[in-house]
Amino acid sequence: MPQSNESATIPTDSHSPPGRTKPSFLSNLGADLPASLVVFLVALPLSLGIAAASGAPIMAGLIAAAVGGIVAGSLGGSPLQVSGPAAGLTVVVAGLVAEFGWQVTCAITAAAGVVQLLMGVSRIGRAALAVSPVVVKAMLAGIGITIILQQLHVLLGGQAAGSAVENLAGLPTAITNVELHSALLGLAVVVILLAWKYLPAMVRKVPGPLAAVVAVTALSVAVAPSVERISFSGSILDAVALPSLPDGNWRAAAMAVITVALIASIESLLSAVAVDKMHGSSRTNLNRELVGQGSANMVSGMLGGLPVTGVIVRSATNVEAGAKSRTSAILHGVWVLVFSLLFAGLIQLIPLSVLAGLLLVIGAKLIKVADIRTSLRTGDLLVYAVTLVCVVALNLLEGVLIGLALAAVCVLWRVLRAQIHAHAPAGSGLPWRVTIAGSCSFFALPRLNRVLHSVPEGQNAVVELNADYLDHAFREALVAWQKQHRNTGASVALEEHGTTAFTDAEDNTPQRQDPREFPLPPKTSWLPSAGGPTAHDDDGGRLPLRSILLGIDKYHRRHADKVRPLVQDLTEGQNPDTLFVACVDSRVNPNLITSSGPGDLLTLRNIGNVVCSDGRDASIDSALSFAVKGLSVDSIVICGHSNCGAMNAVIADFEGAAPALGNGFDSWLEHARPSYSALLSGHPVALAAAAEGYSRVDQLSMVNVALQLRKLEDHPVTGPALLSGRVQPVGLFYDICTARVVLVTPEGIEQLDPSMAVRS
Repeated sequence: MPQSNESATIPTDSHSPPGRTKPSFLSNLGADLPASLVVFLVALPLSLGIAAASGAPIMAGLIAAAVGGIVAGSLGGSPLQVSGPAAGLTVVVAGLVAEFGWQVTCAITAAAGVVQLLMGVSRIGRAALAVSPVVVKAMLAGIGITIILQQLHVLLGGQAAGSAVENLAGLPTAITNVELHSALLGLAVVVILLAWKYLPAMVRKVPGPLAAVVAVTALSVAVAPSVERISFSGSILDAVALPSLPDGNWRAAAMAVITVALIASIESLLSAVAVDKMHGSSRTNLNRELVGQGSANMVSGMLGGLPVTGVIVRSATNVEAGAKSRTSAILHGVWVLVFSLLFAGLIQLIPLSVLAGLLLVIGAKLIKVADIRTSLRTGDLLVYAVTLVCVVALNLLEGVLIGLALAAVCVLWRVLRAQIHAHAPAGSGLPWRVTIAGSCSFFALPRLNRVLHSVPEGQNAVVELNADYLDHAFREALVAWQKQHRNTGASVALEEHGTTAFTDAEDNTPQRQDPREFPLPPKTSWLPSAGGPTAHDDDGGRLPLRSILLGIDKYHRRHADKVRPLVQDLTEGQNPDTLFVACVDSRVNPNLITSSGPGDLLTLRNIGNVVCSDGRDASIDSALSFAVKGLSVDSIVICGHSNCGAMNAVIADFEGAAPALGNGFDSWLEHARPSYSALLSGHPVALAAAAEGYSRVDQLSMVNVALQLRKLEDHPVTGPALLSGRVQPVGLFYDICTARVVLVTPEGIEQLDPSMAVRS
């Protein structure tokens, strides 16, 4: 009876008594405990600073930090993310406190948590990520600028205004009335934080924010005892404030709930995704993460805390400190709670300007030069700049909405804008070319008509259509111009290269076709002079150039630039790994069926894909010698194909109906005639091919491949190489009607296409 593998999923401890396992909470405690202490030391000053910047009670920051660690850490879907009050909501909360008061803000926070919880239960977590990253980055940069403008006033010893514009306008006055002790203490914090990364590694084991706040606070007690400090009454238990409902203005309150819920959700999910890239543990369950964040905001709001989000600074610190599970985040919340209960008096020693210096550095870190460079390279600089300016000048919600709207407009412009150009002929007698690429919809009709009517009347034209989307309106406009241009005595030919067909747009619903990597089509499908579907223009005439020159012209226009990087390394020589012996039949393309390119195959082609072991053909002998001795190829492929003319001629010759192609052709067939005798004698390859339903001529073609492989073993050049294993012989058969390749061995055949192998 097979053994169940359920026991394999139960973690065991080799040092525990049999039948007992260590609780999962304790399994990684050795790594999670020290990591939680490091995160706590980072979170403590940040939480105090964010509370001060938000205009909320100082203890509200510690309540949110404790709740974020314990509740979101326990229920969230990200194993290593650490949650708490975040700088991203500072501006929003400050506005809510000014408009509604603190207790109503707490109610808004709790209600936003309910919205997040419903989003998580509804399993729309990934939908919250459907926000342009450039808008999020610009939003954070705008928040950073707003925080900097606000905290500069506090650092200088003054009071911040209600908006970033007012703070900017009031800076000259604040500088004039600077309080020197306050400014020096704040600048000392900034200097310590900026210089911290250059200190020895042993020193940097202490978190920079904690070291800066403790050191400068201690200095302030000695040299500036009268500087303004954090003040509150009671402990963290006394700071618990039950929320209250707004007194009217319900529409604004509802909008505030949605704003807090969306921003907190987006920031938390983006942070979780970023944290996932930092570790090799399990990935985030985004829906569960929303449930955890929503639950934390409900609890934080009900207890009088700030809104909670996933915080990338604390989360990154958690990962770098070696945390292994969510236990670290939970313990960090416990340490915040314990410190707030036992050492609240120490918090009141911290000057406001010290927290202002800390927040200046935090705000500056939200403005990333790399994000600006990326937006410049990707063409999103306009979206970035507009979003940033609107967040700073208006407010966070309006700025983000304007940024999203502009990003959507830019996407529509890029996706729906077709590239349409007219090219004058390079020489006399050549036609005009009109190139059309991209999404061909009614949005492109103005440009289409302008470009088409720039082609002079009476001039022949070729329209190159490379569309991934084509609607009826676009087709109708192009057909109308064709008829109009034809009436001037000119011809119009259409070349199609895209993933959607021009004719499909006449009666079918337009749709995008899946783009596929596809080889160049045969000229018969696109050359006007080769008899294909577009062989004639609307007047029944032909374009003047020969097909091969038209093909070369197309190559230079569409493919030469793409091929050039592939062949630059082949300028000085070649190093193919395979000699490919194939029939001269035009339907067999060795590079196509082997997915190879320039420099990969050394190709030898002759009638019937034969080799000689008796030295009767110098061209074959020289090619084999050059491949094996000169280029040291690894393999030699003999490739036959279906409905081979040479095999048909061999059969006809034995049946007394040889084709009149001359003595040279007849003597050449001597190389393939032994294959017919092997077919009649029941060669294993013939029997295997017959069993799979191949025709008699195809059976002969496969037997011929097997016999040519045997000739390689007898050849004076290839024989020793095959015997030593330096060269590997391979037999192939290309079935033209199915476009499938079959492996031919001395014992039989093998389908190389998995779908064909299953059916066989």
